[in-house]
Amino acid sequence: MAQAQARGNRKASGGRYHPFRSKRKFELARFPALTKIAEKKLRWRRTIGGNKKVLSLSAKEINVANSKGKVQKAEIVTVLENPANPNLVGRNILTKGAIVETKLGKVRVTSRPGQEASVNGVLVE
Repeated sequence: MAQAQARGNRKASGGRYHPFRSKRKFELARFPALTKIAEKKLRWRRTIGGNKKVLSLSAKEINVANSKGKVQKAEIVTVLENPANPNLVGRNILTKGAIVETKLGKVRVTSRPGQEASVNGVLVE
């Protein structure tokens, strides 16, 4: 069955919403980009209204902001941990919230590489 990004079937109270229609084409979910650590590679995806979304399939640099707000580029070495899904660590997949090792130290990813095509992060002391 197709994955949809529609409202769930349960209310906050635990009661049930009764569906008023079936799934629609524009509600279908897509496969995640699963951004890897490699040379930069981008893809464009058409969205509703003919707009375009840029996806990052791979990246090897991250824009790192320190506590004073100064930003500099750093090369990503590896993914150290990922609170969202530990299975993504061994595959070196970049997602928001992942902790990566760089030349400057540990950095937490604050952008969504598979949605925004850029990798930004903040230093973790």
